[in-house]
Amino acid sequence: MIELPNQYDTSRLQSTNNFSVTSTSESVVLLEGHTTEFKPLKYVMLAGGLGGSTADFLMHSIDTVKTRLQGQKLAKPPKYQNMLHAYITIVKQEGIAHGLYGGIAPAMLGSIPATTIYFGTYEFVKRKMIGLKIGIPDTVVHLTAGSIGDIMASIVYVPSEVLKTRLQLQGRYNNPHVVSGYNYKNTWHAAQMIYKLEGFGAFYHGFKATLLRDVPFSALQFAFYERFKLWAMLYKNSNNLSLEWEITTGAFAGGLAGALTTPLDVMKTLLQTQKRPTTKAAKQPSPAPSNASKLTHHYYSGIWEGLLWNYKNQGIGGLFRGIGPRVAWTSMQSGLMFVIYEQVLELLENVEKKNIKIHQDNNKTFETIRDIK
Repeated sequence: MIELPNQYDTSRLQSTNNFSVTSTSESVVLLEGHTTEFKPLKYVMLAGGLGGSTADFLMHSIDTVKTRLQGQKLAKPPKYQNMLHAYITIVKQEGIAHGLYGGIAPAMLGSIPATTIYFGTYEFVKRKMIGLKIGIPDTVVHLTAGSIGDIMASIVYVPSEVLKTRLQLQGRYNNPHVVSGYNYKNTWHAAQMIYKLEGFGAFYHGFKATLLRDVPFSALQFAFYERFKLWAMLYKNSNNLSLEWEITTGAFAGGLAGALTTPLDVMKTLLQTQKRPTTKAAKQPSPAPSNASKLTHHYYSGIWEGLLWNYKNQGIGGLFRGIGPRVAWTSMQSGLMFVIYEQVLELLENVEKKNIKIHQDNNKTFETIRDIK
């Protein structure tokens, strides 16, 4: 059984039947007198890092499929027609290790520190805001804490996103099945070539688009999770939820947040993987390109220009490319992340209690021996 996570403030809930909630900077009093104290920040960071990175690793293949669907060249028929077709095609042509799990190294190098920083910052800011005791609405607390946490973590995860996304689009080295414009031997080679040919700033391509996607996603994810968990607690008339309910509430929260932010995810992928036209090519006069050529070679100058161009030329479907695998990824990743996070926190707390008990027993033994002497 898992208690309502300490990172969610429920102080503004009204009493419903036997549901009484209060909150302070030290603890959250839940149903029927149960109290969840804030865990040590180091435990929150460790649990968040393990939960987030483990979920990212397990869901990486879905993220690869989503990236291929969003980043593929526009053609009729497209190389990847849907999520299932993309999965089958990638495994058949490229295999699992270098196909579905291409880019896993930079993904993990970014995910572990980024999720650690995010959870730690989120929890720290949230506790400080609650501790002010000036009646700040829960939504404002979650939005502010989530935004600051995401901005802090972005310093680490945006460069890893650039490397990961390019390696996902490329697949294996000298890949004859995909024309991505990239051909990196490994993560280190990719980093060297990007720095040499495009400069350090290339590691932060799509930085604004990434923040524009992730800040609202994180805020919506935590807000939805808070609300869905409350509904589940009211339905069960208990502040303790089973593992199944934890997974369900986390999955629905992540899936809904992922669906709503798909257009921003599409633009993040396109901005991070496009190549700037060469000056020479830009100066050469050429006849008016066909509509198909325009669709294939358009260069996006920014987030809003890209959103408008995609909507104008491809309709609403162009903005929601890859929504299937994105929702699948965000829902499963979110459910796994929250469950692992809670389980690790509980494990760390139990270990701490056990160590305290051992220490107390040892002290009693020493006192007994001293008294005998």
